[in-house]
Amino acid sequence: MAQNNLNVLKKELPLSVQKTGFVLLIIGAVLGAVSFLVDAHFAIYAYLLSYVFLVTIAIGSLFIFALEYVAGAEWSTPFRRIVEFFASLAPVLLLLIIPLLLNIGTLFHWAHPEVVASDKILQAKSPFLNTPFFIVRTVGCVLLWSLFYFLLSRNSKKQDESKDQSLTTKNIRISAIFIPVFAITLTMTSIDWMMSLEPHWFSTIYGVYFFAGSMLAGLAAATFAAVVLLEKGYLHPSLTDEHLYSLGSLLFAFINFWGYIAFSQYMLIWYANLPEETFWFLSRWEGGWIFISLALIVVHFLVPYAVLLSQPAKVDPKRLKFAALWILFAHMVDLYWLIMPSVHAEKFSILSIILQFAFPTAAVGVVILVFYYNSKKYNLTPVGDPKLQKGLNFKL
Repeated sequence: MAQNNLNVLKKELPLSVQKTGFVLLIIGAVLGAVSFLVDAHFAIYAYLLSYVFLVTIAIGSLFIFALEYVAGAEWSTPFRRIVEFFASLAPVLLLLIIPLLLNIGTLFHWAHPEVVASDKILQAKSPFLNTPFFIVRTVGCVLLWSLFYFLLSRNSKKQDESKDQSLTTKNIRISAIFIPVFAITLTMTSIDWMMSLEPHWFSTIYGVYFFAGSMLAGLAAATFAAVVLLEKGYLHPSLTDEHLYSLGSLLFAFINFWGYIAFSQYMLIWYANLPEETFWFLSRWEGGWIFISLALIVVHFLVPYAVLLSQPAKVDPKRLKFAALWILFAHMVDLYWLIMPSVHAEKFSILSIILQFAFPTAAVGVVILVFYYNSKKYNLTPVGDPKLQKGLNFKL
């Protein structure tokens, strides 16, 4: 069977991929260092934006990785190693979180005892919003993500050699445990690192909103990589454009889900018209933020919705590549809209505003390099998975 000969298909990605990753990382890191010299206050928020972007790709991919096992999906098996590689960003987050933990006082008002002492709302929230507990939660979440990534990927890669079907059963059990852990830790992360930037505000749907964005980020990254790798001949030759259909369908589904959740959050707060809730949206409806708020509707919903609406679009490699990159860009705009209005300063220099794009550039470099080094060590196809042949036989 073709499945038994898949090891010979293992190809290393071209060196140009590594060079691209290094160039983006170095340029972003150097300009990022300059941005801290120009305006450290503004720079740490830009760094937070890029960190959260990497979190969504890593943990969104890890969730998709686990979801395949729990759901028993077959169509996605030929592409699973791609999301597995993106999920390997999880351990890297342990290193990237350090600058943020060293700047908690700069990012968060609630981290200042004198501010909490004069604010009854923050006093009520202080058992949760305090620096020691915050650090424990953050490190604990990243360690849990890293642990589940290690357990799942270890079994998946071990199966390439052993062809042991019991490893699939083990990963199903691990994934079933991970799903509720994912829900709790992702919600906690969204509350800690984004919602608590403005600690007087709250939204009970915020975690679901962040989940929708994370799924889109993971799916878009996986879709773009899958299409490019398929076009370049790095995946199994039995795969055709038809195999991309479910990826396109999931992207379309979660674009609609994100739009539904985003509108629901706005509509409920607008309808209730409570001052303690509406100020958050009002701050994003003033000055230049009104243009980003309106653009978000077009960029994050209408454009990808139109691109992916038809069935032929969901199997068209060119459209899928465009849609995937567009969604990743839109997701970055969404995170910018969520985080950056919380920056408290009277004015910013033009240079600091330009340099804020350094950290997203470095983040893209990190993603490329992590994927590249994984592809050098492991097969891009999970050759030992018992569901692989059924996935290769998928037809619309």
